[in-house]
Amino acid sequence: MNPFKELPKTDRIVYPSWQNLALKPYDKRTTSPYTKTRIILMNGTEFESNSFLHHLSRHCLNNDIRRKVAEVRRQEQFQQKRIASLKPINESILETTIAYEQLAVDLTVNLAETEVNPFVKAQLDFALLEDFDHLYRYSNLLDMEQGLKGANLVGEYTEIFPGRPTISEHRHPYDDIRFYINDWQDALITRLHVGIITAAEQQTMNFYMNVANLHPTELGRKLFTEIGMIEEQHVSGYGSLMDPSCTYLESWVMHEYIECYLYYSCYQDESDERIKKLWLTHFEEELTHLKIACETLEKYEGRDREQLFLGGADFPTLVKLKSNKEYIRKAMGTVRNTGAKELIVDINDLSKGAEFFKYQKQVNSSTKQVATHMVIDKYIAKHGEDYRYETHPNPEKALRDRSVDNTELGRKQGA
Repeated sequence: MNPFKELPKTDRIVYPSWQNLALKPYDKRTTSPYTKTRIILMNGTEFESNSFLHHLSRHCLNNDIRRKVAEVRRQEQFQQKRIASLKPINESILETTIAYEQLAVDLTVNLAETEVNPFVKAQLDFALLEDFDHLYRYSNLLDMEQGLKGANLVGEYTEIFPGRPTISEHRHPYDDIRFYINDWQDALITRLHVGIITAAEQQTMNFYMNVANLHPTELGRKLFTEIGMIEEQHVSGYGSLMDPSCTYLESWVMHEYIECYLYYSCYQDESDERIKKLWLTHFEEELTHLKIACETLEKYEGRDREQLFLGGADFPTLVKLKSNKEYIRKAMGTVRNTGAKELIVDINDLSKGAEFFKYQKQVNSSTKQVATHMVIDKYIAKHGEDYRYETHPNPEKALRDRSVDNTELGRKQGA
């Protein structure tokens, strides 16, 4: 599939009436976990598009371009409203959060499996074990507060057990900035992956920033706040991979291409026929957006879109959300890794004076006050062991004891 060879249904933007925006929500009890995660993925993609196009407009001196951007952005907003309306009112913040973290886990694995740039793949594998641990922490809170099992919500497609302990993920800001890729040299699939995962993690960060103070319990508020800070680190890490030398109009073309790619991926992968039709409708609308972005690039920068796709514009391997239990278990071999400026290294290879240890001393002065640890500690005190869903014991021996929460692995040398 090459989106440039597909003819848009129309060359102009067509806006829907209000009654076509409020779609029937999905049934949280019967809908596939991966339909829910696709909805979150595309909601985040539309948030990214809206944010980017606003920034483009604010840094543009030409009002003709700004009007074109506003026209496209308005339809992107309509798309986002349709997608957002699919979430049912009776789905709690914590239930939605489980879907967010399942998406983070299985999307990251999907991208890592097809990534050709070893440095980008290392960043994906690195953040994977952190999102995986977040799923475990939230699942314990969910069972403790609402009596719901995380395994049922993820459909048992994704295991739930400790990854890199969240307390070990708190790094100095310097240590989450990576080397950026080069859009002229790196493969198309790498450019897509960087854009997709940055938008997805940014959506998660924004979600936690907005719901942390809405959770009904103090412990839950603290948990969302702490994990929200890790999502900020993930956005820093992934966002720093993006090529900063691209012009705004080049980036606009790539944003629209990514949306076409993701909507087409969702259309091919979707099991719910009603929502499948929505993905197709949005894909067709994005073809028009892509055409407008390319015309704008050519008119105002004298650049043909083919210059951005020197290796061809056919979609690479599509995104497919599925169970990835074995990949995650193998990735657990890097659970002791941390950041060191642009690099990802084993905690035991850091110097004693590394920024990591200084930052840890500031924010984690007492482990008993760290929310991600408090949740597990409280659950164990009540039930005698933590909540997990695992098909085999944890691959990391230090994390197999269910009667204690490990707060030293990946944080202290020699642990």
